[in-house]
Amino acid sequence: MPERAQRAGRAVRLPRQDVRERPFIVIWEATQACPLACLHCRASARPLRDPAELDTEEATTLMAQVAAFGRPAPLFVITGGDPFQRPDLAELVRRGSELGLPVSVSPSGTPTLTRTALAGLRDAGARAISLSVDAATPAGHDGFRGVPGVWQLTDRAWRDARDLGLKVQINTTVTRDTLPDLPAIAAHVRERGALLWSVFFLVPTGRGRALAGLDAAEAEDVLNALYDLGETVPVKTTEAHHFRRVCLQRDALARRGEDHVAALGLGPMYRDLRARLEECGLVGRADRVRRAPLRVSAGNGFVFVSHRGDVHPSGFLPVPAGNVRQRSLVDIYRDSELFTGLRDPGRLRGRCGACEFRAVCGGSRARAYAMTGDLWGEDPACGYRPGTFPGADELALDA
Repeated sequence: MPERAQRAGRAVRLPRQDVRERPFIVIWEATQACPLACLHCRASARPLRDPAELDTEEATTLMAQVAAFGRPAPLFVITGGDPFQRPDLAELVRRGSELGLPVSVSPSGTPTLTRTALAGLRDAGARAISLSVDAATPAGHDGFRGVPGVWQLTDRAWRDARDLGLKVQINTTVTRDTLPDLPAIAAHVRERGALLWSVFFLVPTGRGRALAGLDAAEAEDVLNALYDLGETVPVKTTEAHHFRRVCLQRDALARRGEDHVAALGLGPMYRDLRARLEECGLVGRADRVRRAPLRVSAGNGFVFVSHRGDVHPSGFLPVPAGNVRQRSLVDIYRDSELFTGLRDPGRLRGRCGACEFRAVCGGSRARAYAMTGDLWGEDPACGYRPGTFPGADELALDA
């Protein structure tokens, strides 16, 4: 590995596997059925299951295809909708585990999310679950999820899962409405304990088109606050790939002894979030090793399979590259024009194409497509101007 890649690797991690050959993670949307009405739902989930869903045997074939990528096996996440709307969920977890896949489940906060059901997943071989917490209060969370009582069910499941020995990831969506609650949610994650806090930056697709996201300057402020939070809480971002660029910049500025607020032109939102995180005792302590973000993105270590078997680079990028009922997932991922194109930074246009961080970041292809219609265009949530950070060419990882 080149020397500069080794230096950058302190702030950004590379997957162990060659992501051109095998993904780091495969997300399977087992169903779109879900009794909730979440404001941001990319699937626009429905009350009843689709008769065209992959059935048990087809889903087993899919998992065998995932196992065929080889070792290390990709992480396999069963999501929805609400996966518990499928009566064969535990059986699917068992079959995936027997195939050697590290299986996780992403359930919804519904009455099906019981301790008994979670124990069944654990006994079938599930290693972890992810739960969504989008507000710091029951009223706020239930309002975002569209159904009363979701907070209570989710909070109970969080405790039960940890008691049962399951790892727990907490997911939070960032919109203008949820932004004020981020410090309090972070404090809750710190107090309760979680494997990871995944902060999702809204992509306006599905029901999420009606929500207000952050502009580029605000996103920059939030990402820098999340970098600070990494001292005490294991945090990652979803659909904010420029967090990797922020981590590289902050690492470089710290080594140079420069003030990051002035050097990066951070605004009042950053100062407010930083102050509130300090009040919660979440920054300035450095009591854990910072979790460096992983260089994985749509089609580049990440693949999404829909309930009908369509293969997408991301669940938020509704452009299919094929269907597992007609072609192996291995072939689609390795050879399809869409996926190979997404692994080529030279395809990028606009600021993303000109950016010296394009190989390590690449921007959100889902957001670019949703907001501009151009899959290869610049990410509207990133405000970085290429060439403006001194020494950036010594920080960016090689393609």
